[in-house]
Amino acid sequence: QVRLVESGGGSVQAGGSLRLSCTYSSSTSCMGWFRQAPGKEREGVASVFTDAGTYYTDSVKGRFTISRDNAKNTVTLQMNGLKLEDTAMYYCAATYTPRATCLSRALVPARIYLWGQGTQVTVSS
Repeated sequence: QVRLVESGGGSVQAGGSLRLSCTYSSSTSCMGWFRQAPGKEREGVASVFTDAGTYYTDSVKGRFTISRDNAKNTVTLQMNGLKLEDTAMYYCAATYTPRATCLSRALVPARIYLWGQGTQVTVSS
C-alpha cells in the first residue's frame, strides 16, 4: 500500500520561498500537489508523471517547480515568489492515471488514490 509522508511548509513573507517534500513508500504513475484554502474547494497545483512530465495550474506557472526522484521516492514542490493567495493547506497526492490525465486540469480530487496528511503554508505581507 502506498503511504505518503510530507514535510516542509511554514510561514513566510510575500515574495519568499518554501520547499515541500513528500516521500512515498512505493511509486505511482502520477504524483501531485493540491491545496485547499479555508472556505474553498481543494484545487490542483502541480503534477508530475513517471517520465518527469509536469503540469502547473495557471496561477503558479513560473513560480512553482515540481519534481520527482524515483530513486529516492520523493516528490518536491519548490515554491518561489509566494503570494498572499498561496496561503492554504497543501496536500501531496498519488494516483494511477494515464499521462494525459495526470498532466492536465483533469487531475481532480476525485481521481486521487491517496492523500498525504497536509502541511500548512502561510504567506503574510
